[in-house]
Amino acid sequence: MNEKLAVLKNECLKCEACPLSKTRTNVVFGDGNENAKIVFIGEAPGANEDLQGVPFVGRSGKLLDEMCESVGLSRKTNIYIANTVKCRPPENRDPSLDEQRLCAHWLKSQLEIMRPRIIVCVGRIAAQEVIGKNFSISRQHGEFFRHGKMILTAVYHPAAILRNINLKPDTVEDLKKIKLLYDKITSE
Repeated sequence: MNEKLAVLKNECLKCEACPLSKTRTNVVFGDGNENAKIVFIGEAPGANEDLQGVPFVGRSGKLLDEMCESVGLSRKTNIYIANTVKCRPPENRDPSLDEQRLCAHWLKSQLEIMRPRIIVCVGRIAAQEVIGKNFSISRQHGEFFRHGKMILTAVYHPAAILRNINLKPDTVEDLKKIKLLYDKITSE
């Protein structure tokens, strides 16, 4: 593990800044290739993630992995996955604004250390936290936004796809565009 990232993770594992620290099983820091040029960001861990301490490992995570792998992206080789909030909100509720605010510095520090070129927000909540509070996932998924040297985008959350399979083709197309951008960036 990258030494700076390891130090940050150890600090994060001890965090008790908000009430979520009292109900969590594990802090869910991140997973994947720490040198990745692409970082996927979800909103918060669910039950499976809380138990394992790894983001996107339940049904949604399996679907995200399958869709990514279908276009040549994988947390084993070229992506890293994190969340805006590192601890599971009870009953998988959306993280509160206070919880997001209190946890924001962990993700910000991860990104400063990793310096990705592409950030992919997974779902509306992550996109509103990272891209902008007025972001509309249904209208703006797959659009690219420049932020300094980084390019930001968002895709539908796999949990939404599991509820509405008709969202899957759009998400796969968005992932194909992300892979093309990744290929362009890594060939420069």
